[in-house]
Amino acid sequence: MILALIFFLAYLIGSIPFGLIVGKVGYGIDIREHGSGNLGGTNTFRTLGIKAGLIVTISDILKGTLAASLPVLFQLDIHALLAGIFAVIGHMYPVFAKFKGGKAVATSGGILLFHDPLLFVSLLAVFFICLYVTKYVSLSSMLTGVYAIVYGLIKHIIFGDLPLLIIVFMLAFFVIYRHRANIKRIKEKTEPKVKWI
Repeated sequence: MILALIFFLAYLIGSIPFGLIVGKVGYGIDIREHGSGNLGGTNTFRTLGIKAGLIVTISDILKGTLAASLPVLFQLDIHALLAGIFAVIGHMYPVFAKFKGGKAVATSGGILLFHDPLLFVSLLAVFFICLYVTKYVSLSSMLTGVYAIVYGLIKHIIFGDLPLLIIVFMLAFFVIYRHRANIKRIKEKTEPKVKWI
């Protein structure tokens, strides 16, 4: 019973739609009606600017970290990543926003931050390197997911961290699946590019 409650709580934490909250409270705008219609940080940056984008992105990261920390906070013998994955599901399909959420990137990073801070830092580095080269946020996110799998595989071979390997496979799948419309636009050369890097 307690296990189900932890997973449900993690899901509810992940379901908090910070993009919707920041847009409506701070700007009187429903970002679902602008840009890509997505509730994540990227659409917030494009629709509301740098300040709002940073607030939403950081909040989405930290809700993943908080969800992953629940087993420790409640002193339960549950792997942090297992609890965290429910926050990612909540972020993608939030009960507080009609089950239409973000693309799992920031919240995925948040649960990995709790489990392996070095991985999180390297994910940031890989993301920005890819962004500098490609100018596509979506492609950079997917390539970073692939890197996470490689990192997880190496760490499992060296240290036997099988849970990390399994979870990063799942997270990378989520990220790529949620970006399938972006993949189509990249192929058609209609995907927006960033201009600030």
